[in-house]
Amino acid sequence: MFDIGFLELLIIGVVGLLVLGPERLPQAARTAGLWIGKIKRTVSGMQREINAQLEAEELRQKLEEHQKKLDSGFDKARKDIENYVSAPGSSNTDKTSAQSSSGENANTPRNLEAPLDQDTHRDAVGRTPDESASTAPDAATADDKDASSR
Repeated sequence: MFDIGFLELLIIGVVGLLVLGPERLPQAARTAGLWIGKIKRTVSGMQREINAQLEAEELRQKLEEHQKKLDSGFDKARKDIENYVSAPGSSNTDKTSAQSSSGENANTPRNLEAPLDQDTHRDAVGRTPDESASTAPDAATADDKDASSR
């Protein structure tokens, strides 16, 4: 910052000794040293705060960039999914129509809409229409006993 050599310090000391005298020079030097120390601490504190603010701003910018990248990625994925779902003649609609033509719905499990067996009038689980209509726990245990006895 300041380029002060030994010769300049010696000249300042001699002038100070002549102006202040030998009694007040040590006290003046101590006071000057305290003031210089306070100034250095203040300047270094300001530099730390400025550096911290700059780092925080850099982090904010990086976070904003990453957020924009994530948002664009999510938007692209959402658009791709919407295009896939809403595209006419896509393989997704072909699968749904093939399942619905075979009597199965893509959203329901197979056991809920199991067709009745023609010979015994029982569904795929082994229940008669009357047994499948009841929801009592006793009926379920009776079905389990019948199934285990076969």
